[in-house]
Amino acid sequence: MEKLKQIKEKLLTREVILYVVFGIGTTVVNLGLFYVLNSLLNWDENLSNVIAIVCAVLFAYFTNKDLVFHSKAEDKKEKIAEFFKFIAGRAFTMIVEFVGCWILFQTAIPEIISKLFVTVIVVVLNFFISKFFAFKSNKINQHFE
Repeated sequence: MEKLKQIKEKLLTREVILYVVFGIGTTVVNLGLFYVLNSLLNWDENLSNVIAIVCAVLFAYFTNKDLVFHSKAEDKKEKIAEFFKFIAGRAFTMIVEFVGCWILFQTAIPEIISKLFVTVIVVVLNFFISKFFAFKSNKINQHFE
């Protein structure tokens, strides 16, 4: 029982919970915009995908910077470096998402299901990239009680 409590305390940090909440928001922006562009407006699925990803990345940057990882960047140089690290991480996962969707779009799996599957993988990758690369901080995470 003690082991479960330790695992819970490691996983249920304020940071992780907020990341999940805003990760869901980012996913809603991504999938929602993709659905509108592709299914309602009948735009090409790859163009719809790129536009949805870019909008989701911008939403994620502002929520992660201010609300999840509480950026400690103070001067202009630090803020610019942090932004470019975030964008570099997201560019990497954008490629992962684009290639993953491109491959799955060639199958009989519905586009929205393919997009959802790849998006889950990308959200997990993005947490680790943001935490350990873009918004690296020495601050100890606070736990929900």
